[in-house]
Amino acid sequence: MIRMNVNYILPFLLLLVSFSSCSRKYKIEGNSSVTSLDGKMLFLKTLQNGQWVTIDSSEVVHGLFSMKGPVDSVMMVTLYMDDEGIMPLILEDGRIEIIISNSQLSAKGTLLNNALYEFIEKRNAMEVEMGELERKEARMVLDGANLEDVHEQLAKEEETLAKEMNDYVKDFIIENYENVLGPGVFMMMCSTLPYPIMTPQIEDIMRTAPLIFKENAFVKDFLSKAKQNMQLLEEHKRLQQSSETTAMQH
Repeated sequence: MIRMNVNYILPFLLLLVSFSSCSRKYKIEGNSSVTSLDGKMLFLKTLQNGQWVTIDSSEVVHGLFSMKGPVDSVMMVTLYMDDEGIMPLILEDGRIEIIISNSQLSAKGTLLNNALYEFIEKRNAMEVEMGELERKEARMVLDGANLEDVHEQLAKEEETLAKEMNDYVKDFIIENYENVLGPGVFMMMCSTLPYPIMTPQIEDIMRTAPLIFKENAFVKDFLSKAKQNMQLLEEHKRLQQSSETTAMQH
């Protein structure tokens, strides 16, 4: 029987791990049909300790741009032109194809970017459907439908669509708790709020969230600020009720 020397094999395996980690690289190939981008510099930036840090950059020449480099760890980044964020993407091992046009923004070619933009496209389609309700209302009224009946019907449709969209976002975050998509989409969702606050949707997300998600720097910071704001709102509500009670007694 042939016996393998473990003391020989182990360093060899470690060497393989070392080489494989060094060989992980991203390659971005971008194509833009937006003429105003020609000659502009694009930057890849990531949020670190509350600051946007530049990772890479490229000039757009005749609608084309490219970037490449090593991937130490998978991260969510934002493509910027000057100080304007254009689109999110995942910096990961592989070839990432970016398309920028007046009607489309997409980053595809790698596993997480494909998942991210499938999510974004479906959510955008839901938003378009929500926007269609106003036009639907105008058509129904022009067709002679009763205004109150129209409002009642469309209010129900809007509520159903809003719940469907909220559930879709929530489920996507839950499915991706343990990779960068979960915290990244959570960050995108929270950025639409006027200020950090605990909503029923966020409470649902946090109810089953694992420690790795809760310990994410952005998630942790958001939750801390949201809880402070909730306490302030409760205090304001309590003072208002106390003031109203005093006024009624007088």
